[in-house]
Amino acid sequence: MSTYNKTAFITGATSGIGKATAQLFASHGIRLVLCGRRQAQLDSLKKELGVKTKVHTLNFDVRDREEVKTAIESLPEDFAQIDILVNNAGNAHGLDPIQEGDLADWDAMIDINVKGLLYVTRAILPGMITRQSGHIINIGSTAGKEVYPNGNVYCASKHAVDAINQGMRIDLNEHGIRVGAVNPGLVETEFSEVRFKGDLERAKKVYQGYQPLTPEDIADIIYFVVTRPYHVNIADLVVMPTAQASSTIVKKKA
Repeated sequence: MSTYNKTAFITGATSGIGKATAQLFASHGIRLVLCGRRQAQLDSLKKELGVKTKVHTLNFDVRDREEVKTAIESLPEDFAQIDILVNNAGNAHGLDPIQEGDLADWDAMIDINVKGLLYVTRAILPGMITRQSGHIINIGSTAGKEVYPNGNVYCASKHAVDAINQGMRIDLNEHGIRVGAVNPGLVETEFSEVRFKGDLERAKKVYQGYQPLTPEDIADIIYFVVTRPYHVNIADLVVMPTAQASSTIVKKKA
């Protein structure tokens, strides 16, 4: 499917998978609405990608339903028609057994990974339904397919994304809107740095001894998904580095 004259809305666009997807989309001329909480990074990305395509940025927190509504309603006419929504914003906080879990960590994961995805999607859907077209890509995780030790609430939030993805596809079928999920395994991003609350040494160890996926690997997949002929919908895709067999089995160099 041609991406000519298409507009993509990407949450969590300031780093990792969101940023790599924005960069790849820009190289193919897709107009971009880039969303995040860090204005400096949004400004830098707009300057970088603005030479390739039209870019509009929105600084808001997906956890705040009023901020989401106000931001999306503020879109200028050139960016108001969203053809592709990439629900990428997400986070993991802590890696504790359930009995030691931090309630603030639980709130952050559920509010961003689940409620934030719902708030953004709900605000964008009316336009897609009116046009009877659109494509929603929900970024899930292998943690939404299995549960691993101390993953409890994070895994639960990603299992929720998996269920929402399936329910969304059913509910929007009559409106001709494509819905699919990309579920990555180990990708080297800021993910572990956030999970371990700035402990860079601990975060670095997650990716040592094997070749993890890169944000660009996932961006390639997302671009592939959105460029299939419109009658083709990639509903649910799981991708892991070759070294990874499951959330707990990774072949590392001795």
